[in-house]
This record gives sequence, structure tokens and C-alpha cells, in this order.
Amino acid sequence: MSKRPTNKIWLSAVMATLSGCATQQAGLQTGGSSQMVTGSAGGATSVNANKSLERCATPLGTLAVADGRFSGSSNVTTVEPLIRLAVQQSNCFVLTSIGNRATRALINEITGEQRDSGEYRSGSKQHKGQRVAADYLLDPQVIVANEATSGNSNNIGAGLVGIGLSAAGLGALGAAAGALSNSVETRTSDVALTLTDIRSTVQVAISSGSATANNTNFSAAAGIGGWGYLLGGGVGGGVSSFSRTPEGQAIAAAFFDAYNNMVIAVRNYKAQDVQDGLGTGGSLKVK
Repeated sequence: MSKRPTNKIWLSAVMATLSGCATQQAGLQTGGSSQMVTGSAGGATSVNANKSLERCATPLGTLAVADGRFSGSSNVTTVEPLIRLAVQQSNCFVLTSIGNRATRALINEITGEQRDSGEYRSGSKQHKGQRVAADYLLDPQVIVANEATSGNSNNIGAGLVGIGLSAAGLGALGAAAGALSNSVETRTSDVALTLTDIRSTVQVAISSGSATANNTNFSAAAGIGGWGYLLGGGVGGGVSSFSRTPEGQAIAAAFFDAYNNMVIAVRNYKAQDVQDGLGTGGSLKVK
């Protein structure tokens, strides 16, 4: 009895199993992201926030957040929305729209139209003097944007695959040719947050944060043949898989780290005291 069909079926099953390990069912789902900043916030209410987010019992003041826009990346344009989410969830500051130029310009345009056009109902309360001033400015800066810092790769060629089959007692399968490759790359993001008192322009706090992402790639290709009467010629196949952290997630994680560090500092804030007062010449005299 010929064993040719049996071996073909066996080999096909092996390749199907490997392929199944390397792929996922097509589709779309909500949630499930590995983003560090998650959930939502409304007033003092926080929903599904990261459990490791540092918090304040009461707000410390009102806050303006700089746009957070930076160049040097084609994948990330701004980090401000996620910083705003983390800040409100922490309950450490009450946020204003000041700092985001696009948002502020749009609000000014809407306010001007509603106040001056004469087309809106009386009693709409569009009079001046209603806006809340920001006490502090939070300025996010990206120092290192998801740069590769280390990596390694491993490759196993055809010869070793054939030797492995023989050592495993599978020499009857005939000649084997193939390759296995695996690579790991480490990428680092470093950021900084600066908190400035708007009225005095004095820097109140500053913090740094970082995040490290490991990206992996795996691929395997093989061909088995040689004993044509057994396998009916040659059979080949391959599988591949990868795991990668998007640049935006890595940078957001770094800012999450920086903000947590800042909250710990401002919760224990103690003002710096300069003899004779701030801005009066200092104690490092020049003669």
C-alpha cells in the first residue's frame, strides 16, 4: 500500500496548524487596546482609568495644556488629548481650553458670532467676563521618539533543519530545505513635562518619563522532497508572525509615566524660598 497520500495529509496538517498559530480571525472590535491612557472623564468622575494613575484628593488649580504637537514623526502629530484625559481622571487640575490654539480659535469664533451677530435669542448669556483663567501651563515635550536602542536576530538555515530531522528520527521524510528566522528590536521613548505658574512665569514642577517597547518578528519556510515516490515530488510552505508596539502608544506611555511622576511631586509641593524675595537680584552677587 502506498504511503504517499498519508504523508501528504500529515504535512498539510502541520502547515495548517502553524499557519493558524500565526494568524487571527479577520474582524473588528472595540476596546482591547494596550494603551496606557484609557477610559473617560466627566468633571470629577473617572471611568475605566488606568489603575496605576496617580490621583489628587482635590484639584490644585486650573490648567492650560500646550498643543503637544511635534515634528519628526509621520505617525504621531499630537499627544495633548491623552494628556488631558489623564489629567482630568487624576483630579489634580481643572482643565481649560487655553493652550490649544485650534480649540481656542474656534471657541473665539463661535463666541464672537453668538455675541455680535444679533441672530441669537436674548438671554443667551453671551456677555463678557465668564471665562475661567488658567493658573498653570503644562507643556509636553518629546525628547526621544521611539528610537531603536538595541536588537538581535537569529537565523537557522537549511542544513541545520535537515540535521534536526535526521536527529529526530524523521530521515524517512527525505531531504529538507528551509530556514527559521527570529528578530527582536527594543525601542525607547523619552519625554518631559513642565508645569509653569502663568502669573509669575515661575517653573513650579518638571518631570521626565520613558517607555520601552519590544518588537518581534518570526518567520519560517520549509520544503520537503527527495523521495518522490513517497511524497509525490516536493512540498513547501512557510509561516510568519510579528508583534509591534505603535509609536503613538509608546509615546503616550512615556507621558503617562512623566505625569505620574509629576503628580507625586506636586502632591508634596513646597515652594522655594529665596532670600529678599524672587526677582530682586538673588544671592549670587556680581561685583
